[in-house]
Amino acid sequence: MSANYKNWVPNGMITALTAGTAILGAGTAALMCAKIDPKVKKALVATAGAGTLVCGAMTAWSIYAHSKFSYDGDRQLSKEIVEGTAAYITLPEGGIGLDVGCGSGALTIACAKQNPQGRMIGIDRWGMEYASFSQQLCEDNSDAEGVNNTEFHQGDACKLDYPDEYFDAVTSNYVYHNIAGVNKQELLRETLRVLKKGGTFAIHDIMSKARYGDMQQFISELYDEGYEVAELIDTTDGMFMTKGEAKVLGLSGSSLLVGKK
Repeated sequence: MSANYKNWVPNGMITALTAGTAILGAGTAALMCAKIDPKVKKALVATAGAGTLVCGAMTAWSIYAHSKFSYDGDRQLSKEIVEGTAAYITLPEGGIGLDVGCGSGALTIACAKQNPQGRMIGIDRWGMEYASFSQQLCEDNSDAEGVNNTEFHQGDACKLDYPDEYFDAVTSNYVYHNIAGVNKQELLRETLRVLKKGGTFAIHDIMSKARYGDMQQFISELYDEGYEVAELIDTTDGMFMTKGEAKVLGLSGSSLLVGKK
C-alpha cells in the first residue's frame, strides 16, 4: 500500500468542469441549429458560447494544475513544498511538533520522518468542502509510509486546544488563506502561542499584503517580543516555484515564515 496524499485540484473538479464544458458546447451547437427569432438566437448562442469558453478554460487550468501538484507526476510541486517546509522543523529528543491544517497528513508525516526522535501531531477540521480528506486518510498514509510517531486529531486553527508553549515546533502549509473572515496575523499569533521558547516554526502560505497585511512589521514585532529568529522567505523566487508558475497556479505571494522563538 502506498500513501495517497490526494491532489489540491481534485479529480471531481476536473470531471465536473469537463462535463460542464461538454454540456455547454452541445447546448451552443443546438442553439445554432434552432429555428427561433434571429435576435434571440444570436444572444443565446453568444451567451452559451462564452460560457463554453470560460468553462473550457477552467477545465484546461484544472488539468494543468492537477498535473503540477500530483505526487505521481513529473513536477511534484506539492511534494517539493511539503518536504521543503518540513526541512525547517527540528524536534529535540522526545519533543512534540504540531501541524495545523494537516489535510491528508503529508506535512505531518514529512516532519515525523525527519524527526524520529520526537513525534508530530496533525490537526484539521476536515470539513465538507474538503470531504476527500479525513483523519482516517492521515492515519492510513502514516501507516503506508511506515511512520509510527504521528497522531491526528480534529482541531480548529482559530482556537487551538492546547496551552501556551506546549509544542517544540509548529508548522502549517497553505491553510490560513482558506480561512475567511479572520485576521491572518491573528492566526499566526494563535499558532505561535502554543510554541515553546526555543522552539522552531515554519509556516507556508500565500502571504500577500492584501491577505496578511505588513508582514515585515509583524516580524519586527516578533523580534521585539524576544524571538531569536524570524524570517520571511519568498518561495516563488525559485525556491519552490518560479514567479510565472506561481501566477498561473494562483499562488503569487507564497512565502515561508520561519524562525525560532
